[in-house]
Amino acid sequence: MSSDPPGFELPLRLFLGFRTLVDELHAELARQGHPDLRPMHGFVMQAIGTRGTTAAELGRRLGVSKQAAGKTIDTLERLGYVERGTDPGDARRKVVRLSARGVDSLARSARIFDDLRARWAAAIGEDRLRAMEADLRTLTPPDYFRVDIPGWFGGYQ
Repeated sequence: MSSDPPGFELPLRLFLGFRTLVDELHAELARQGHPDLRPMHGFVMQAIGTRGTTAAELGRRLGVSKQAAGKTIDTLERLGYVERGTDPGDARRKVVRLSARGVDSLARSARIFDDLRARWAAAIGEDRLRAMEADLRTLTPPDYFRVDIPGWFGGYQ
C-alpha cells in the first residue's frame, strides 16, 4: 500500500494555496479601502499594465472576447480603477489606463502579498518556502502574467 497521496490532491492543494492567498489579499484590500475588487480585477489590471491597452488587446491577453473585456473595463471604470482615453498617436484608438485608484490597489496588493509571503515563511520556514518557490518555477511556464486561458475567468465582471 502506497503512502503517497492520490494524484488529484496536488492540484487541489496548489489551488487551495492560491485561493487562501487571494482570499486573504482581498480581505485586507477591503479593510484598506478597496472592498469592491474581485480576483479577476487584479488579473485585468495587471494585463492593462502601466502603458494601458485597448479592449481588443486586453481580450487577447486574457483569452476572452473584446466584448467580455469591454464589460470588465466598464465595471472597473464604474468602480474608479481605470480610465478611458484616446491614444496620443492615433485619436481613433481608444485606450484604457489604470487610474490613481487602480495604481494604489496594485501597490497595496504587492505589499499585502509580501506580508502574506512572510507569514507563510514564518509558518514553514524561509528555506522551505524558497525551495517550494524554486520548484514551482521549474515546473511552471516562465510567463507568469500570461492568463489567456479561455473560460477560466467566466462570470467575473
